[in-house]
Amino acid sequence: MENKYFGYNQYIHFLKWNFTLITNLFMVDAIDHRIINQLKKNARESYVEIGKKIGLSPSSVRERVQKLEDAEIIAGYSLKLNHKNLGFGLEVLISFKVFSGKLKVFCDVLKQYEEICQMYRITGTHNIFMKVILKDQSHLEQFIDSIIMYGEPTTHLILSDLRS
Repeated sequence: MENKYFGYNQYIHFLKWNFTLITNLFMVDAIDHRIINQLKKNARESYVEIGKKIGLSPSSVRERVQKLEDAEIIAGYSLKLNHKNLGFGLEVLISFKVFSGKLKVFCDVLKQYEEICQMYRITGTHNIFMKVILKDQSHLEQFIDSIIMYGEPTTHLILSDLRS
């Protein structure tokens, strides 16, 4: 069964992917969304506490969280640090316009910097957007000096987090 646009294997993969997507969309109900919202606030909150807040038993919460993890709706958990208390009081956003022909090399170079906590390849006049955590202005200057050979940075200091 050849499709006009796909080979048979690609067509079967496409159908399975769509079935999984549709199944995942319909299997997430209002209770699952309430659990997700609680986990977004505090991923370490116990199933007992989540259950109390949304009116479910701890075992039901655990089963639903497991289902969400198995369906890859919950893709993982992360750690939020207070960088200032660790001696890194400067947070900056840097958009970077990479010189022609240097994008692949630059992306590989960026992987070695622990200061970068988020990094995205983007569309538009700039190619890379990153959030960088640094000690101070001197550290920022050193960071920029180490990457300037790959392109043109535009740096924005973060003054405050409006969601906190």
